[in-house]
Amino acid sequence: MFGFGKPSTLPTLDQALPGRTESMWGLGDHVVLHTPVVTDEAPAGHEVAVLGLGCFWGAEEIYWQVPGVWSTSVGYAGGSTPHPTYEEVCSGRTGHTEAIRVVFDPSVVSYADLVKKFFEIHDPTQGMRQGNDVGTQYRSAIYFTTPEQEQTARELTQAYGDELARRGLGEITTEIRLASETQYFYAEDAHQQYLAKNPYGYRCHANTGVKFPETS
Repeated sequence: MFGFGKPSTLPTLDQALPGRTESMWGLGDHVVLHTPVVTDEAPAGHEVAVLGLGCFWGAEEIYWQVPGVWSTSVGYAGGSTPHPTYEEVCSGRTGHTEAIRVVFDPSVVSYADLVKKFFEIHDPTQGMRQGNDVGTQYRSAIYFTTPEQEQTARELTQAYGDELARRGLGEITTEIRLASETQYFYAEDAHQQYLAKNPYGYRCHANTGVKFPETS
């Protein structure tokens, strides 16, 4: 959490930390949903959403409560350092943002509904921060996994941006990229379902207070 004095720009490839060839930790089952945390192979009929919306502790807690979500995890996305540690990501020298990976059943909850919630529960206009959490690891991001997800993400970003503009609020700074362009690395076990393990732990839910507008 927090990050005053941290870099506000992403490192170049030659500036990024070297990382390591494999993860230094293993992960067990989800302590809330009792499904696997490592879900590189999603169950048949399920999809994957990868989202960055500030501190991943509070973000994961919100999404594991959504009906239709099969599993969630926290990790690091959008960077260049392989298998980074939390401390390395927080240094601003890996290029990653704190992210959540949501495996969901689209017959129960749509990708559009997950993205609408994404916009409502954080502030997508703040650039390299969320509230008092400052640094490149707190930037807003959507990493789409299918062409349909990309279309939905861009259309909903435009719709929410128009609503914010109508209210005189800032422009959306959310990074929208193909998920396969940047590998998602699972965070350490202590961070997985952190708020189930530490119910009085830190939650950052900086947001605009603007509900997603009705869309046709």
